[in-house]
Amino acid sequence: MEIQQGALCVIFLMVFSLTGPVFSAPPLNDWGTEWAFLSGRAHQPKCIDIPQNLSLCQNIGYSQMRLPNLLDHDTLSEVKQQAGSWVPLLGIQCHPDTKLFLCSLFSPVCLDRPIWPCRSLCEAVKKGCAESMLTHGFHWPEMVRCDKFPLDNDLCITTQNKKQQVDNNVCEACRQPDTFEGLIHNFCRSEFVIKVRMRKSVTKNADTKLMISKKKLKILKRDSPIDKKEFKRLSMYIENGANCKCDRLKQQQKKAENYIVMGRKIQDKLVVTYLLPWPRKSQDFKKATRAMRKSDICQSGMDVISAGMDSTSRLSKEEPARRKRNRDKNRKKSKE
Repeated sequence: MEIQQGALCVIFLMVFSLTGPVFSAPPLNDWGTEWAFLSGRAHQPKCIDIPQNLSLCQNIGYSQMRLPNLLDHDTLSEVKQQAGSWVPLLGIQCHPDTKLFLCSLFSPVCLDRPIWPCRSLCEAVKKGCAESMLTHGFHWPEMVRCDKFPLDNDLCITTQNKKQQVDNNVCEACRQPDTFEGLIHNFCRSEFVIKVRMRKSVTKNADTKLMISKKKLKILKRDSPIDKKEFKRLSMYIENGANCKCDRLKQQQKKAENYIVMGRKIQDKLVVTYLLPWPRKSQDFKKATRAMRKSDICQSGMDVISAGMDSTSRLSKEEPARRKRNRDKNRKKSKE
């Protein structure tokens, strides 16, 4: 997910007319010295290249950041450590401007003066993401409390994706992300997760009813309110599905297809909150289904998701080397 280049260019042009050009050398003007003094800094802010291992802030439209940043992190190691815990939020895709907001603080663009995110940008991202964070045991942090940021004016960064936020024509169950983080997040907030074979869907009143093979149903998660027998007795619905579109759901199929379906029991219905054709080749999906087997995946918060991402990415990098070692051993044995 990239921050739109055009939006950043508008911000830069606006700032140039008021503060002067972008600088590439460490020294700043007298204001920089004053800012450093007020912040308790013994040194002035400087420009540095955004490192490639700062995963949160890649492809953001500029290559240099100021340090200390707007969260008073003095060193790159501190920036990377603190920013790392926010990376899973990008995968959950709780708001299209999450990256813009966070990177304006963790890796602010290198100008003569700091450009803060507007309060409205913070509030929009918080509104979209606070509930997702709470699912994993995290409250919106004090360090990004929205009333700390300036009201909307010409010198702060505003929401850039207002049009993207309002696409209510896609059913909610069908627009949830298929990333590792998105799968785990939806797994944790669902009462049931199942693998089913489905041939078609039909419209019933305003809802979409899923026609599934109940003999081929595999339960991946079942919370206490749902009895195992209810999966075969109750029908599954996408609420108000007749009034929204779902590209993931093929209305009529010649051959039954496997899906992962997540949702909750509401009265005598199993309401679908997440729907995705079972992707056989997706590495993110394979990592997520392995992680779902861990008993503490939902109790330990976002750090479990981060740890899962790190460990599985290391495994995927080591896998080719492991296979080569095994092939070499097998060749050696066959020669003997």
